[in-house]
Amino acid sequence: MPSAVRVYLTMVSLIAFANTVMFTTYAVYYINTLDFNPLQLILVGVALEITVFLCEIPTGIVADVYGRRLSVIIGCFVLGLAFVLEGSALYISVLSFIAMVILAEIIRGVGETFVSGAQGAWITDEVGEDNVGKLFLRARQITLGVEVIGIGVSVALASYKLNAPFIVGGLTYLVLGIFLLMKMKETNFIPAIAERGNRNTLKVISNTLMSGIKEVKKKHILLMLTFVTFFVGASSEGFDRLWELHFIDSIGLPKLGGLSTVVWFGIISIGSKLIGIGVAEVARRKLDTRSVFSVNIALLLLTSIKIVFIFLFGASVNFPMALTSFWALTVIGTIYGPIFDTWLNQNIDSKVRSTVLSLMSQVNAFGQTAGSPFIGTVGVRYTVRAALILAAVLLIPAFIVFARMLKLVKNSSSKTSGVGH
Repeated sequence: MPSAVRVYLTMVSLIAFANTVMFTTYAVYYINTLDFNPLQLILVGVALEITVFLCEIPTGIVADVYGRRLSVIIGCFVLGLAFVLEGSALYISVLSFIAMVILAEIIRGVGETFVSGAQGAWITDEVGEDNVGKLFLRARQITLGVEVIGIGVSVALASYKLNAPFIVGGLTYLVLGIFLLMKMKETNFIPAIAERGNRNTLKVISNTLMSGIKEVKKKHILLMLTFVTFFVGASSEGFDRLWELHFIDSIGLPKLGGLSTVVWFGIISIGSKLIGIGVAEVARRKLDTRSVFSVNIALLLLTSIKIVFIFLFGASVNFPMALTSFWALTVIGTIYGPIFDTWLNQNIDSKVRSTVLSLMSQVNAFGQTAGSPFIGTVGVRYTVRAALILAAVLLIPAFIVFARMLKLVKNSSSKTSGVGH
């Protein structure tokens, strides 16, 4: 196994472990300990997404100009500090709980943007565009196994103290930063500042940004994926922030064996990961990630199924129905992300890959920032059910665009076959 692949799989595994430890039980910490209401839960997400929106382009340019390795390492250290701070909110009385969490999420947003575009761009250059699709799916399969372990750790830590998962998750990111300093190499990409010389840094940065924007403008498929990214972001933030509250307040968790809320969320999460491992293996073996048509139809089908199950989850009146819908959604998410990332990376020039990926992340953040307060307000004024159903509705434009893209792909294939190919 190439060194870059080992480093990448280690990186995504540690990130998956840290995130699972923190986010399996974070809602219980927010709701039961910090006493956040639906709108406050959404505001925490908005603070994160506004930060991401503002920082994606600058950090993406840093990755293309100065190197993806540097960007990822900076991001890991910043994320580690942010999560330790968030877990320490209970012990710091200078600000209110909501203010402390929002501050930590702002710092987290900066760290996320350093990692987001650079991580995928780095490994795509190291292994090649033709090989990265299978690697993304393989990485997702491995991280699902890691996440099962992370869930157990999260439940154990949260059962001891609800803020402990954030402390452990933050420390894991700091350890990852040290590991990457020692092991991560960048061999197949020359940073723009090195390639063009160090005479005019501002000009190099400006040229990189303009090249990234031109890349999106000249490729019709990237423009359409930008539109999709906006609505996916608008829908996802509301769902991600409210699904736990829906289980706790709208549905109610079973009272079997006196299991706590934390343990129930662990059970729900483990079930989704175990199912996801099998689905990821099937996708890795069966899906031709080099075929534009196969990727397009997969994304179209996954989006349509996601709309249906978000609606069913929001409309659920009992625990079995809600659990089945939620597990279906998490399985869809398991393969949707790697497939979408593969398509993006295969359609972007290597020299501006981080910048364009950051542009996409910025659009996603804008969608989340624009859509989530609306969804949160509906949740407060009406019901969490209504808010979740609205999240399903916001995905419909993405489905329409994927359908349009499939038609364009078919037309392009027909023209190609008609000229002797």
